[in-house]
Amino acid sequence: MNPETVGLIAGSGRFPILFAQEAKRQGMRVVAIALSGVTDPALKEIADETHVFRLGQISAPLEAFKKAGVRRAVMVGKVQHVSLFGGVLPDLRAVKLLSGLKDKRTDTLLGALADEFAREGVELLPSTMLLAHLLAKPGCLTRREPTEAELADMDLGWRAAKALSGFDIGQTVAVQSGAVIAVEAMEGTDAAVLRAGELARSHGDEPGIVVVKVAKPRQDVRFDLPVLGIDSFGPLRRSGATAVAVEAGKTLIFDQEELLRKADEIGLAVVALEDGKLPERQSK
Repeated sequence: MNPETVGLIAGSGRFPILFAQEAKRQGMRVVAIALSGVTDPALKEIADETHVFRLGQISAPLEAFKKAGVRRAVMVGKVQHVSLFGGVLPDLRAVKLLSGLKDKRTDTLLGALADEFAREGVELLPSTMLLAHLLAKPGCLTRREPTEAELADMDLGWRAAKALSGFDIGQTVAVQSGAVIAVEAMEGTDAAVLRAGELARSHGDEPGIVVVKVAKPRQDVRFDLPVLGIDSFGPLRRSGATAVAVEAGKTLIFDQEELLRKADEIGLAVVALEDGKLPERQSK
């Protein structure tokens, strides 16, 4: 019996690598579409086939999938939304798709792309298809629990981030002492977190930032799921963040053991909230 062939549309970061490794562990054949200048070249060493295309191409990647017998695929990894406003040379199919969109929000763009693939017989599956075990479990994940002041900032941050993500603008906010000081937009999470640290320091304050990252109210699990990983640690540390809150069950945590070890070393509290609350504290 031939192994199942799964397609992988790979952005940047660890997500595509981890997905490909797990798919291979489960005996699947992986055919990857890599984006030039975006996807980690190490993916070529894991996938059975890797085809490199530039951002903005649709027809050629679809043909590569069809030729390889791909009928199911996932879209994982980051592609900065701002990339769409410069340096992209769309093919004719992409031009037609973009011209028919009502706006250029992430959900609109990715939803239209998913529909385009489906019309050609390639179904886009949830990005957690093989990695559901990496979803954050509710509770405090580090040795240090957040202080009462940090919990209050998390509450504010949760409400602000849910409102922000409801408009498909961003999914992360940074809060300090009861005030939202930075929100994520097209620049991405890391840039927003670093900007929060700069803003705090510009007023002569020791940052003490609380970062809150949530899923969208109507999250499409096929793409754009919140992620926290080793790549996130550097910006968090440099910004002066003291606590991070993510949404339990809807946020993937990569390399969790190493991430939490590093967090413990600097006293960074990391928690996964359920409906904006920390379960341990609910029973106290």
